[in-house]
Amino acid sequence: MIKDISNLPAKLEALLTAQKNKNSEGKVADYIPALAKVDPNHMGISVATINGNVIGAGDSQVPFSIQSISKVFGLVMAMNRIGDDLWQRVNMEPSGQPFNSIIQLEWEKGIPRNPVINAGALLVADVLTSNYSASKLAFLSFMRTLASDDNIFIDKKVYQSELTHGSRNAALAYLMKSFDNIQSDIPEVLSHYFTQCSIAMSCQQLAKSLLFLANKGLDPISQKSICSARDAHRVNAILSTSGMYDQSGEFAFSVGLPAKSGVGGGVVAIVPGYGVICTWSPPLNTFGNSVIGTNLVSGLAEELGLSIYH
Repeated sequence: MIKDISNLPAKLEALLTAQKNKNSEGKVADYIPALAKVDPNHMGISVATINGNVIGAGDSQVPFSIQSISKVFGLVMAMNRIGDDLWQRVNMEPSGQPFNSIIQLEWEKGIPRNPVINAGALLVADVLTSNYSASKLAFLSFMRTLASDDNIFIDKKVYQSELTHGSRNAALAYLMKSFDNIQSDIPEVLSHYFTQCSIAMSCQQLAKSLLFLANKGLDPISQKSICSARDAHRVNAILSTSGMYDQSGEFAFSVGLPAKSGVGGGVVAIVPGYGVICTWSPPLNTFGNSVIGTNLVSGLAEELGLSIYH
């Protein structure tokens, strides 16, 4: 049973206030130079509920680079496009290795451990580039439709920065290609992947766009089916075990919500039957997860009793 949410705006403001001055506990991602320039003092939270309410506090309407959160949308598109054939090419197990590990991919003969580590997301990008005539446009259109906002855009500076410093992702893609697990040309796959990671969205937009995962695949606002209930279950399961990188087990243990982070500082958490929480604060911990963002999700989940394991 979810606790009283009648004073949710005040709760969100109180959570933000409690996290002030904690951004020094993390470090802004600097391996993508464009991200290193982001003001570390940004902090926002938004909650979208399946009955149509969207409530935010702080910088909840400021767009930021969604980075790996984009992997959730790519996965849904790939599942919709090729169905269970996807699981012949990527597994659904936690990795236990860094999200950009090359060693694990070599051991496992070019089959990524799951679709939300980099190798798995590159495999998904290959599925999309192979099955859409204009995959980047299709992806952006999907995001705009889900968020009901045509103003969502690709940050070209972030894209160029990713492209210039994307050697490790290229290595992962070429390694999978050597095992015949990538079909498209590598530059095309990388361009798609860097494009989706470079999309800029606000907490409010992201929270709205993921409501279908809290509602068995049905967008509660448009009443359109985005994916099957079975696939929504599968995505949430993967996010529960792998969405927070090597901190996923700890996050499931302490918070108990399917979640996905991105090195742009965003964190999204799905609350099945209730809604979506999205937070943003750029400084990251050693796992690559937002320090304050993780604290905000944890604090709200505890305050409202939102764990899926109750």
